[in-house]
Amino acid sequence: MSREFNALPDLSAVDQLRRESGKSYLEFLRVVSMSAGVYALPAGGEDPQSPHREDELYYVTRGRAKFCAGAEQREVAAGSLIFVAAGVTHRFYDITEDLQLLVFFAPSETL
Repeated sequence: MSREFNALPDLSAVDQLRRESGKSYLEFLRVVSMSAGVYALPAGGEDPQSPHREDELYYVTRGRAKFCAGAEQREVAAGSLIFVAAGVTHRFYDITEDLQLLVFFAPSETL
């Protein structure tokens, strides 16, 4: 992978690969300074994630849910941006419409 520029697949292609994998999360970019992926949760589903060692940014591309991080709560929908600092407990809940998110970790997520 070139460090200057990488043409990445479009979101629909990445999400198709994620669905085919049978997993809720599929990473599509990894460099030292960051990683990125697509995360999807079905309406009525549960978010099983635990705190990460990296800062994280979510961009909601579709769906509706509630989100909590630490003691804070908010409703999220397409267009919502959410920043979560490393180590903070967080999750999506009360998912009323299938949720799809772009997820960015900095530095790259520890696997």
